[in-house]
Amino acid sequence: MADQIKIRAQVQGEITDIRVLMQHPMETGQRKDDKGQTLAMHFIQTFSVLHNGKALIEGQLNTAISKNPLFTFKARGVKAGDKLSVAWQDNTGAQRQDDITVA
Repeated sequence: MADQIKIRAQVQGEITDIRVLMQHPMETGQRKDDKGQTLAMHFIQTFSVLHNGKALIEGQLNTAISKNPLFTFKARGVKAGDKLSVAWQDNTGAQRQDDITVA
């Protein structure tokens, strides 16, 4: 299974800054290994951020995103005690979901 998604949420009045680090190799399918063999494409295709079970952000990625992508968002209405969930699925079918409770 993939490494844990790191999620941070910092409430500042009405606005909450959300930072998400998705640890993933994000291979383009164009690099070669030490033996000259092309490395297979391996990238996150879809991701979502849920706030108390409701979609806050949904997105699609492709091979143009770097390894271990970091995303930052600002949201209204997120407060201490709320649950944030982040999930992704890659082009091989692998998936990961992690949750935090906003402090």
